[in-house]
Amino acid sequence: MAGSRRILVVDDNADAAESLRLALGGRGVVQVAASGPEALAKLETFAPDLVFLDIGMPGMDGHEVARRIRAAGHHALTLVAISGHGQEEVRRRSREAGINVHLVKPVDVEQIEALIDTL
Repeated sequence: MAGSRRILVVDDNADAAESLRLALGGRGVVQVAASGPEALAKLETFAPDLVFLDIGMPGMDGHEVARRIRAAGHHALTLVAISGHGQEEVRRRSREAGINVHLVKPVDVEQIEALIDTL
């Protein structure tokens, strides 16, 4: 059931994170992390089914967060990159980091809902 999903939004931009959290609110329980280290900590306590990762975060970017999530054994967790860049090189890096889906900003709410419905 879609309403029972646990979704983690990881974005250093508080406004973007809050907007996505509000858009996803009807789809499950949503928590926000403002950095890669915070996301990794929440991964263990919140146990999300789905993670939306901003790729362009300072310090630990979304690709590094994804690699660490996969290295920690969370292979069934669906990871969705949200990036301002859609070039093939960026998409390739997302795939190599273990990200399942790469979306380009601005992400349309209907696009996110359709993605969640396919999971």
